[in-house]
Amino acid sequence: MDVKTFGVVGSGQMGNGIAQVAATSGLNVIMSDISLDFAKKGLANIDKILSKNVDKGKITAADKDAILARITITDDLKDMAKADFVVEAATEREDLKFKVFRDLDAICGPDAILSTNTSSIPIGRIAAQTKRPEKVIGMHFMNPVPVMKLVEIIRGIATSEETFKLTWDLSEKFGKTPAQAADYPGFIANRILMPMINEAVFCLYQSVGTPEDIDTVMKLGMNHPMGPLALADLIGLDTCLAIMETLYDGFKDSKYRPCPLLRKYVEAGWLGRKTKKGFYDY
Repeated sequence: MDVKTFGVVGSGQMGNGIAQVAATSGLNVIMSDISLDFAKKGLANIDKILSKNVDKGKITAADKDAILARITITDDLKDMAKADFVVEAATEREDLKFKVFRDLDAICGPDAILSTNTSSIPIGRIAAQTKRPEKVIGMHFMNPVPVMKLVEIIRGIATSEETFKLTWDLSEKFGKTPAQAADYPGFIANRILMPMINEAVFCLYQSVGTPEDIDTVMKLGMNHPMGPLALADLIGLDTCLAIMETLYDGFKDSKYRPCPLLRKYVEAGWLGRKTKKGFYDY
């Protein structure tokens, strides 16, 4: 199948980043959200990033205009009927993703591939919400999407070889490097990353170090570009907690137990950069 129109459900940090790379690759993009205001905000963020790229000489003003012209925004999920390939980038909540996939299954044409940017929820569980499990696949982009090269591709138990190959080729078309992961909670990236972040929160919880000290140790001692607590703030503490809960529920192993301090911050609404307060103030 030749993908010409690419749908993105969700216009937040991940969704608008995915829409940007898809449009930059030459595809027509439909980006939807639950309100047109949210979708406009997502498009404005793409405009802002592209403008910076123009200022840096990475693209021309004409390139920017062409990319933006390929993106259509909507608050009506039914517009996804025009898409050949859809990626869902909604909030990391199982019930929400299940509903989105049930709706997309009814809206999209029978040949359309439905992918999810979930960072931890098993693909087979999502695919079971549809009547086309062979055309459902995980396409996990990294944040920030326009910068990070990796796309983690996860096959459900029913995902077809054709769906896998098309998704792999599409990732390369986007200028990304795909890597395949088996369908276990957290896949590869977050099965390794989130327990590390969670352990850093435990270090803070137990007064082993300050946020600055913990992050400095990991940056200078392990050569990480960003400390785990600063990274958690960037990802969103609510997302980190949701992933840890998925790991804990999926494996029933105490090593994935979310730190109580992480839960406390989320309950207080301290979610990191997006609320201007997390382990650091912004």
